[in-house]
Amino acid sequence: MIEKIQVTIDVIIHATEDISKIFQSFEKVLDLKEENFTIHETTGYFDSPIIMLNAKIVKKEAQNFMKKLLKLLSVEQINELVEEIEERTVDSRFHMRLNKQELIRGNLTFGEKETIKIKIHTPIYNKKNTVKIFTEIFQITN
Repeated sequence: MIEKIQVTIDVIIHATEDISKIFQSFEKVLDLKEENFTIHETTGYFDSPIIMLNAKIVKKEAQNFMKKLLKLLSVEQINELVEEIEERTVDSRFHMRLNKQELIRGNLTFGEKETIKIKIHTPIYNKKNTVKIFTEIFQITN
């Protein structure tokens, strides 16, 4: 199923954050270039500027991204993802969040605040196969 994978990445950048550091981190750590992202500027609750980054990665590029991501995660982190497949999956999309500040430091850790949202989508035609299919995806580096 890895050949039909699609990855979506969403990041919210506040006025106090340096967008260039975020792009550098994506390129250095995950091999994603600035051109991979679309940029949408908006304003926040207190009229502060907010930049929303979105990347949609498909086919071979998505496979390469997943291999790179999974190589950087520890065995414990991958096991955590596998254990939480059912809770993290909605409509054939696996949801995970990485800590944005840790990515800037060159580390991949899971987070719940100020995160990088990653959705991994692959066609699942029978819901009972969800755990099996995503487990296979998470084991591609082994």
